[in-house]
Amino acid sequence: MIEKIEMSGNGYKIDVPLKKYVEKRLGKLDKYLPRGTKKDVVMKVSVTEVGKNKSEKYDISVTMETTGGKVMTAKDECSNVFAGIDLVEAKLLGQIRRYKLEMQPHRQKKNWKNIFHRGQ
Repeated sequence: MIEKIEMSGNGYKIDVPLKKYVEKRLGKLDKYLPRGTKKDVVMKVSVTEVGKNKSEKYDISVTMETTGGKVMTAKDECSNVFAGIDLVEAKLLGQIRRYKLEMQPHRQKKNWKNIFHRGQ
């Protein structure tokens, strides 16, 4: 689990159910990170209320900083805060997968000629 999750609300009060939901959904993203970058991940979640009338919308933005200096951000606008957290989680997961592919060394191609070579 990601230990350092900072939440802030701009025009929206962060309540306990939302805080637990964010910790549950976004806190588990560290298991997809490469092994060396899991230690000091800092996540900042910001919820901003866009409209005050009947068509309320919330702007959810998440910034995740890893130990290697990589910063991943995801932003979404949704009418339901919980649904917006789910969408932001999916966006961050895609960025983490691309980051992991960049961090892992490429496998060397085996010499197929030597594998199928007959001793003649």
